[in-house]
Amino acid sequence: MNESIIQEVRELTPLIHHLTNQVVVNFSANGLLSFGAAPVMAKAEEEAADMASNADGILLNIGTLTADELPAMTHAGQAANEKGIPVLLDPVGVAATPFRTKAVKNILDEVQPTVIKGNAGELAHLVEIPWETKGVESVGDGNVDEIALKVAETYQTAAVVTGKTDVICIEGEILYNQTGHSLLGKITGAGCLLGSVITACLSTNNPIKHQVLTAIEFYGLAAEYAAKRPDVNGPGTFLPHFIDALSFDPAELERQ
Repeated sequence: MNESIIQEVRELTPLIHHLTNQVVVNFSANGLLSFGAAPVMAKAEEEAADMASNADGILLNIGTLTADELPAMTHAGQAANEKGIPVLLDPVGVAATPFRTKAVKNILDEVQPTVIKGNAGELAHLVEIPWETKGVESVGDGNVDEIALKVAETYQTAAVVTGKTDVICIEGEILYNQTGHSLLGKITGAGCLLGSVITACLSTNNPIKHQVLTAIEFYGLAAEYAAKRPDVNGPGTFLPHFIDALSFDPAELERQ
């Protein structure tokens, strides 16, 4: 973990433009504020490109995507590409329906993502690797390294495959992260907020490998720290401690 990346986020408070799903808007906003960045939620087609042009990072998350929202995502992504602003694509549940599959294809035809992040089932679907999914969840198993590498090569991006062990492929190099806690799988939007935190780190002036690894490792450590609080009895009591932990210094989390 490169702690200076987190310090830079907190010093500069980058503006992260979210075109995200309605289920997680509040959680993503509060979690990102705790981490040290500034969220904005703007999905109107009429303002998406303008908002993106003034942001420091763009998050495209299709969790509750509607046909009316798709042009806004495309316009925001294109505006970001034109200005060199990082874009993270989270293809939530892309394998669940033909509508989602086509929508993500449309986005990828028009926008160059800096990072594509998702579970194994989602990213496997993007590169036509067979994988079992259930709704927006990945329930299959197989060679996750292969998925990460193929997504990165196919879309010329960094690929993050989340799971018990997170697998990251950046410029042909496979990296792993094992921080985290099972309680993250029991709260809505944990993966979505991770996308926000990665996007904030992408806004810093550091190599992308360090940006992505730092965000993911820190996020997992925050979850581990929160889960060990003596009054945490399950997902409901875990959640506020996790939001708190996202604001802590890495050294404090590592002392747990």
